[in-house]
Amino acid sequence: MSKDKQVKPSLHTVLTPQLLDLYEVKDSIVVIIDVFRATSTMATALYNGATKIIPVDSPEACIEIGNATGGITAGERDGKIIPGLSYGNSPSEYPRSFIENKTLVITTTNGTKLLHMALRMGAKEIITGSFPNLSNVVNYLKKQNAPVILGCSGWKNRFNIEDTLFAGAVIEAIKDQFTIHCDSSYMANQLYMQHRNNMTDYIKTLTHWHRLAAYGLESDMLYCVSQDTAPSLPIFKDGALINGA
Repeated sequence: MSKDKQVKPSLHTVLTPQLLDLYEVKDSIVVIIDVFRATSTMATALYNGATKIIPVDSPEACIEIGNATGGITAGERDGKIIPGLSYGNSPSEYPRSFIENKTLVITTTNGTKLLHMALRMGAKEIITGSFPNLSNVVNYLKKQNAPVILGCSGWKNRFNIEDTLFAGAVIEAIKDQFTIHCDSSYMANQLYMQHRNNMTDYIKTLTHWHRLAAYGLESDMLYCVSQDTAPSLPIFKDGALINGA
C-alpha cells in the first residue's frame, strides 16, 4: 500500500475527565492538557532542568513521596497552595536556578487527576501539553503513527475553554496526519482558529481567568498561553514525567 493511501490513525478530543471512559484509551497516546496551570508548570520545570516530575492525585501521596524521594512537594486546590506542601502550581516558581537537577512531586486540582485516570485505563503513552511546549507536542504526535486522545482536564470535571483552545491548536497543526470524525475536535479547532490572533484578550473573558485573577495570577495565565516559551516534552516513564525533547 502506498504511503499516501495508508490508513491514518484516529484523533479524538475529550472535553472533560468525566467523559474519558467513553473513549478507547487503551493503545492511544493521551495528551494531558491543563493550561491553567499544571501542564504549563510541568513543561516549564522540565525545560528548566528538573530531573523528573512525579504527578500524584492526592496531597497525602505528595507528602509521602516527597519524603521518600527528597523531592520538592508542590500542589494546589482551587488555585491555592495546599497546606503541608512547600510550593504551588505557578510556572514562575520553577526557574532553572531553583529546579535544575531536582525532583518535583506535584498534585493539582484537575491535571494530575486526569493523568492517573488515563494510566488506570491503559493508555499506550502519556504526554502533557500546553502552549509553552506546543511545537514539541505537535512534532512528537506527527512521528508516532498512533491514535491520539487530547484530554482536556477542565475544571472539576466540567468543560473549560482554555484547554479546548490548546486542543484546537494541536489539531490545526496535525489534522492532515489523522482521521478525525469527532465533533469535539472540530469544535476545538474552530474555536482556536477564531481566537488565535487575539488570545490574550480572549482568555481574559474566561471563567478560569476570573477565578485565578482573584489570587493575583494574571501573569501566570498570560505565560500559559505564550507559545513555545518552555519547549520540553513531558513524557510519562516509570512513574514520572521526564523531558523527552
